[in-house]
Order: sequence, then structure tokens, then C-alpha cells
Amino acid sequence: MSVQIETLPNGFRVVTERIPGLQSAAIGVWVLTGARNERPEQNGIAHFLEHMAFKGTETRSALQIAEAIEDVGGYINAYTSREATAYYARVLGADVPLALDVIADILRNSALDPREIEMERGVILQEIGQALDTPDDIIFDWLQERAYPEQPLGRSILGPAERVRGFSREDLAGFVTEHYGPGNMVLSAAGDVDHDQIVDLARATFGDLAPRGAPQALPAHFDGGDLRVEKTLEQAHLALAFEAPAVTDPGIYTAQILGSALGGGMSSRLFQEIREKRGLCYTIFAHAGAYSDSGMMTVYAGTSGDDLPALVNLTLDEMKRAADSLSEAELERARAQMKAGLLMGLESPSARAERMARMIQIRGRVPDLAEVVAHIDAVTLPDLRAMAGHMASTAPMAVALYGPVGQAPDWDALAARRAA
Repeated sequence: MSVQIETLPNGFRVVTERIPGLQSAAIGVWVLTGARNERPEQNGIAHFLEHMAFKGTETRSALQIAEAIEDVGGYINAYTSREATAYYARVLGADVPLALDVIADILRNSALDPREIEMERGVILQEIGQALDTPDDIIFDWLQERAYPEQPLGRSILGPAERVRGFSREDLAGFVTEHYGPGNMVLSAAGDVDHDQIVDLARATFGDLAPRGAPQALPAHFDGGDLRVEKTLEQAHLALAFEAPAVTDPGIYTAQILGSALGGGMSSRLFQEIREKRGLCYTIFAHAGAYSDSGMMTVYAGTSGDDLPALVNLTLDEMKRAADSLSEAELERARAQMKAGLLMGLESPSARAERMARMIQIRGRVPDLAEVVAHIDAVTLPDLRAMAGHMASTAPMAVALYGPVGQAPDWDALAARRAA
């Protein structure tokens, strides 16, 4: 399996990977613009625009878009993240030209019909309402807001309802003009694909776009802070975040292994100590996520209001203990989990296409899997303990609490516990 990359004269990039033995393919266009590229008054518009892509073009109705792909047994979808908006399909290899034609159509020729805008506005407002009614969903938006306060990276992807209510056709079209230039797009395809064919198709569908740049996102800075929302719920929800390396920082591999050792599975420290030994929660996990210029180690758990103080304190204490007592066996287990997760995940052509697009966005190239595995293998126990100590005691921290949280330790108490 080999990755091939080509850039058209207008800056549009194409990356493919043929996977022998597969009869299907994943193909999509990643627009390297997400929620963090929005101005304050635009918050939520990237996600709104993603919705509108499927509501009809100059030549296809919304139904015809769906039927074009589903008539050949495929599926088409999209998502908006903080750093990208993706439009992708999964089809049989023979139907790759059709899939790209549909994707190009919805990207280049979206009708943005005012009636459909009003219809979809209601759908998105329902989506926002659903998120607000889902504690273990909305708490991560609040955590992001506290980690990166008053910054684009701290704003929600859906946007606030008051902004969504005000977006006009002109606003949506203006965002396309501003951000959907060929130099800001990556076409990624994996599976039963032919690189030369994909490049020819890309040239036919996107090659005539005039070259233009896109505004750069403002740099992110993890500041941290505290947000508590008291509400009558069955559970108190706790989310902690600690500043972690960016995706381009070599320390990202240490952070990801640490996240696995702390809360990546049933054998992890937090799961064993807080759920298995103490019975303080049903769900607890830790995860190291990364952006192009920042990152965050996230810990989440839910418990009763009465048990919340013990849960918070034990979580911080266990993180501090990890700095002194993480073992070689824990490192090897977390390392194996990380490599297995990477390799098993990439058995899917959709995952491969997404990874390639992300790597082109962040690094300008696609690292070989052997290179990534070598980085994972290079992490040492002193590396792991040093990062655990930094996370537990000195790294900037963000806290979000939701539910019956009145008994939780206050910010000063948390800071004192970390410093002790």
C-alpha cells in the first residue's frame, strides 16, 4: 500500500491510497476550515453550511443527491470539526467517479435556497437544543470554552442559537467565497482507487477554480478556568482538561500513551481505582486530543452529587501518583493499545482517507505507519512520568461541572490539591 500525492496548478491537493483486495472506496473533500476559522459573529456558520450542502444544487434536488449515491448502494455524509469540514462518500470502486461528481456538485453548486435555509435553521436549532439536553455532550463544549476562553478554538461547533437564527443566504455564500478556495481543500481517497483516475477527475471537477488563499486561524492558547452549572440531574458530570502537546509536537505520542494508561480502558488507573475499587462512578475515561497548535488531556466521569467531592479529589490524586509510580508494564500495555488501535482503525478505507486528509492539512505529508509506530516505541518511562507530573501539578487546567455540583471543591481547593 502506498500513498500518492499531487497538487493541481490552482493549489487543490489530491491524496490517494490504493488498498489491494478491497472492492469499495472512501472518497471525500476536506475543506480545511472549521469552527475555529469563524469570526465571533459567524460562530456556527461552518456547520450550517455543511447542512445546506445536502439541500439541493443547481442541477440536483436534495432527494436526487441522496438517490444518486444510494441507488448504487453507497452512502454520503459530512461533518464539521473545529479545524475542518468534510464531505465524503463510501461506494464500490466502479462508482468513484459518480461519488466525486456528487461531492463536487454539492461543494460548488449548492443552491442555498432561502426556503431550505429556513427549514434547516429549524433542524439545527433542534440539534442545539438536543445537545443542551445531553449533559455528557454539552459539558465538553463548556470544557472547551474554559480551556480556550474568548478564542475561536473555544467556541462550539454548532454555535449559539441566537447566531444561527440570524444567518442569511448572503452570510453563507460569503463564507464559501472566503474559505472554500482550492488551496484550502484536500481530496482524499482510499480503497479500490486508481491515483491517476482520481487526479483526472479532480482536474475535471475542481481544476478550473481560481487560486485563492483563506484567512489563517488565530493561534490558540490554553488558558484554563472553571465553569459550574447547577441543575437537578441524576448525576453530577465532571470534565477536566490539562494543556497537552499539539499534533505536530513530538510529545503528542507521550500524551496519548499517558491518556491510555490513565483512563483508556478497564485496566487503566482511573478505572481501576475509582470505579472498580471505590465504586464511585459507572463511566470514567481519559483521552489526549490534539489540534494543529494546541492540545488537551481530557478526563470525564459522572457520579452522584454526594460522591462528587471524593471523585474529584481521587482523580487529581491518582494523576499525581502516576508521576511517581507508573510502571514499565503500564507503559507497554498502553503502547500496545495505542498501536493496535491505530492499526485496527486503519483497516477501514474511510479512516485511511480521513487520516490522509488530516495529515496533509497539518504536516503537508502523510507519515508512513512504520514512522508513527517508531515514535510510539520511542516513548520511555521517564518521559511518561515527567508528563504525568506536569499534567497533575503545573499544566494549565480547565474544569466543567454540570448537575448537582454544589459540593464540589472550589477552584482554589483544586489548585491547592494539585500543588500539595
